[in-house]
Amino acid sequence: MDSKRPHPRTRRLRGKRTLATAAVVAAGLACLAAPGAAQAAPAAQAPAAGGRATAAGPVPADILDLGNWKETLPTGSAGHPTEITQPDLATFSADPYFTVTAAGDGVQFRAPVDGVTTSGSGYPRSELREMTDGGTGNAAWSTTSGTHTLTVHEAFTHLPNDKPQVVGAQIHDASDDITVFRLEATDLYITDGNTTHYKLVTADYRLGTVYEAKFVVSGGQIRAYYNGTLEATISDSGSGNYFKTGAYTQANCTNSSPCDASNYGEVTVYDVTVSHT
Repeated sequence: MDSKRPHPRTRRLRGKRTLATAAVVAAGLACLAAPGAAQAAPAAQAPAAGGRATAAGPVPADILDLGNWKETLPTGSAGHPTEITQPDLATFSADPYFTVTAAGDGVQFRAPVDGVTTSGSGYPRSELREMTDGGTGNAAWSTTSGTHTLTVHEAFTHLPNDKPQVVGAQIHDASDDITVFRLEATDLYITDGNTTHYKLVTADYRLGTVYEAKFVVSGGQIRAYYNGTLEATISDSGSGNYFKTGAYTQANCTNSSPCDASNYGEVTVYDVTVSHT
């Protein structure tokens, strides 16, 4: 598939942030989609107080509607990464792991290979997890009841060394991921459980290219779209499901070097919306 197909974006901006003109937005997208374009990475800076930090300038919640999400950071203690929930998430920022981009039009998610992982994974993440009731409860829906939709406009902006693999969006059930958008070097895949190469959507993905990932779930079927085109249909009849988006780096210090903060996976998210009907 061609990674340069048009990718419509809708951005939800909140608070007192000044809106850019349509021409400026178009120019910014053109720069992101240019061949070989990648966003410059700021120097790593650990969040204060075990991963909790705030910023005087814009915060991610000014760019994305985070009312029903929580953020998991690649910081904390072994098996217990730092989690930021509402209402703290509304004013939270942690450079470079979860912060507004220099351009002010997206949220940077970064997870270094030496980052803290959850007890159920060997890989670090800076990732949003879907919540309910204003961020107070964990989302847990069924693929066989109702219609559940995730739409994300995002760009992979950096890959780890040696094992250049990062997940940008996923559906998870009570125990494991069901399907994800997974970049391996220049190959972007939609997965089906442990079948990581279930559907190749493009073999020529270029870092910095903004694309639309979309999951529509109903009637025991998961339909996965790339830039508006249906790419895969996956059967699933499970419950306890929820959406995730951000940077889930598929490398760690056992398979990628150097083992430090200069080696990381990174995704910029420009817009994310969820609906349940």
